[in-house]
Amino acid sequence: MSDRRLFRRAMPFLAGMLVQLMLVLPAHSLSMKECSVKFKAAQNAGQAEGVSWSEFRKTQCTVGQADASAVSEPTDAKPKSAEAKPGKTPKKSDAATSPASGETTFPSSVAARFAAEKPAKARMHTCLEQYRANKQAGTLGNLRWIAKGGGYYKLCNAKLKGDS
Repeated sequence: MSDRRLFRRAMPFLAGMLVQLMLVLPAHSLSMKECSVKFKAAQNAGQAEGVSWSEFRKTQCTVGQADASAVSEPTDAKPKSAEAKPGKTPKKSDAATSPASGETTFPSSVAARFAAEKPAKARMHTCLEQYRANKQAGTLGNLRWIAKGGGYYKLCNAKLKGDS
């Protein structure tokens, strides 16, 4: 009798675990790495024009794809040569890594009105005040206040600290 009770109590638990396992591990989906390879092959073949990665992944790499009708993996995928690749377009942060233009001005010392603040805050407020003046005068060039690789604030702060 006790074996029957144990079986009756364990059966719903095992069925629930089986359902969860089936939901977590789809049988026909590709891994992200496999899907990425498939997407790059489709791009190289020119079959993924205008299709974003997320759209491709949802349509081609998940459960329920009977066949790859919209974008399929080419059979004779050839690697692109270096000459066929388009030139690198500069990012917004690339412009900030270049030094400031000759017209951009930096303060030589902390402003008197910020002298009562902690040194870091005083430098920041002084730099911000000069940044706004440069922005209004149009002399910033490509500099932004904070940018990856160094913006106006990093250059100004270093100058006020005496690092440059």
